[in-house]
Amino acid sequence: MKPTLWMMPFLTALAMSGCADKDSNSFPVLEKDAVFVVNGGSNSLSVIDVERQEVTSTLRLKDMTYPHHISLSPDRSLLVVAVPGMDLSGGHGGGHGGHTMRGKLLLLDAKTGKTRATRQFDAMTHNGAFSPDGTEVWTALMAEPGAVVVLDSQTLEPKQTINVGDMPAEVTFSQDGRYAFVANGDSNNVSVINAATKAVVKTVTVGANPVGAWPGNDGLMYVDNEDGKSLTGIDASTLDVARTYPLGFTPAMAATAPNGDLWVTDTDNGKVIFFAAGTTTRQGELATGAGAHGIAFSVDGATSFITNQTAGTLSIVDVASRTVRKTLTVGTQPNGLVFREN
Repeated sequence: MKPTLWMMPFLTALAMSGCADKDSNSFPVLEKDAVFVVNGGSNSLSVIDVERQEVTSTLRLKDMTYPHHISLSPDRSLLVVAVPGMDLSGGHGGGHGGHTMRGKLLLLDAKTGKTRATRQFDAMTHNGAFSPDGTEVWTALMAEPGAVVVLDSQTLEPKQTINVGDMPAEVTFSQDGRYAFVANGDSNNVSVINAATKAVVKTVTVGANPVGAWPGNDGLMYVDNEDGKSLTGIDASTLDVARTYPLGFTPAMAATAPNGDLWVTDTDNGKVIFFAAGTTTRQGELATGAGAHGIAFSVDGATSFITNQTAGTLSIVDVASRTVRKTLTVGTQPNGLVFREN
């Protein structure tokens, strides 16, 4: 489907770009497992060698201001970085409707870091998410009213728009790939979209200022309600609210460990909080670093990686013992991250 007239004012194409200065726009070819960390304050991408547990290179993101989140394509060949154009490290709430920042998406080769495509929008973009089949990238335009734009994953050419709620932030997919979930920050709800038909099939009321619906390995989507200081667990099959977690702190992200336990980053206190699988029972906590934020697990589930925005560090955590193995200094205000298996 071609872009609609409604969409055109929001979209401005940028020229496709290839390999640029090797010191700033590419990194040595990766033949190992790696973690990519987006550094919002230093406009860069830190590349971590998982085996050596070291930062091996830093990719400078030219003409990008405050990059935020990063996603990996299903075939592990591409990365997409969202660049909202403003600092979101202090939170996502309140008055976004007054912002007129222009967001961007940046498509990179996952083995070399070379730029494959860029696209600019007339509204902020919080993340880019690859569709389950890898043919599309979905992103939300943070506006009132908001919309989701579906783009070609090879060129970032827009294909379709979908109307959602006010100030949508994160777009995520259920583990079975059937639905996309869009957190509408100023509407206090989540739009559920059929990934195949692109139709909104349900709107689910959650807490105050939801930012993302994070897919768990237990069939739930965990919505972090930033101002509500809570989590809402939505059943990805029935699309009903299954559980609510009153937290008492600002959640940044939620993820399930291999055993089903829920990990939630407490950005207020620089910790990860653990909840027993299938319950709202709090098990314990682990201090990682000031501004604890993003969570990623290795493919084998043995290791977790936590970005600490205020500290400017990455914590490498042993999942079984829930202890910090090593802390790496990355760029300033590290936010999104993704694990790439070689």
